[in-house]
Amino acid sequence: MTKLIVVCGATATGKSGLALALARRCGSIVISADSRQVYREFNIGTAKPTISEQKLVPHYLIDVCNPTETMTVADYQEKVQRILDSSSIFPSPHPLVSLSPCTPIFLVGGTGLYIKSIVRGMKIPRVAPQTKLRSQLFSMGQTQLYAMLQQVDSVAAQKIHPHDLVRTLRALEVFYITGSPISELQGENPPDYPILQIGLDCDVKHLTNRIARRTGSMVKDGFVEEVKYLCQKYGVDLPLLNTLGYQEIKKYLAGNISLDEAKELTVLHTRLFAKRQRTWFRKDDRIEWFDTESPDLLEQVWLRVQEFMVAENKED
Repeated sequence: MTKLIVVCGATATGKSGLALALARRCGSIVISADSRQVYREFNIGTAKPTISEQKLVPHYLIDVCNPTETMTVADYQEKVQRILDSSSIFPSPHPLVSLSPCTPIFLVGGTGLYIKSIVRGMKIPRVAPQTKLRSQLFSMGQTQLYAMLQQVDSVAAQKIHPHDLVRTLRALEVFYITGSPISELQGENPPDYPILQIGLDCDVKHLTNRIARRTGSMVKDGFVEEVKYLCQKYGVDLPLLNTLGYQEIKKYLAGNISLDEAKELTVLHTRLFAKRQRTWFRKDDRIEWFDTESPDLLEQVWLRVQEFMVAENKED
């Protein structure tokens, strides 16, 4: 049976490094749960594992989409499930790794919705974005759209804020394409395999310092050159270039701010993003938390991983 170990938490808490060390000890693989690392060429700004790190341990769902494509949560969930399903079939899903039935798989990242889609078994309506329909609905205005939603799906309307245009549009889109309310199509179907969730965290001061150091390292490693290249290749209006880090460096390249200002803004915006991540993950009481600043963090987590593996292997 599949055994899944999740390593989650806010950005810059050291999730990738810890997961790499754990996966090496287990002779396992790592599945990324990062909504930007799935895109090719977005490397430095997404803190993507290096090529040498990926050679040490096989990584999945990194560099699987072009920057002009979109990886939906439903797409992600389906791809992860395929990997998990194939891990119990020999040969293993990667030619360099021979997974035994008791080897856990590591799911690592900070995209909460990606992780929730797996550990909770979220039911996600398979309805692709409908550009024409969305345009027609958008022209009506949020007030009328929300009133429409209250008529066709009162349950969903109670969960969606009257001013939340994005979720209102999505709910109406699903209804008009499928003929069923989105509230009836959603829900959860938790997996039957054992899951251990490890969370990494530290106090705000330490986290801010970690974010600042990582931002400085990114710039030294060529982040500015990466953003410049991506702007030239895909155009400055590419949506991914408006995400954390990239949008600040893009402003610097446009001459609107200095490089120091770009770095300061990146640290500020990353810290605010990390705060939202912490709030998200803290809602899940099944996550077991560890201090990322602890000098013996790896051994602490490794002990818990071993306990998890022994307990689940006995049940098998």
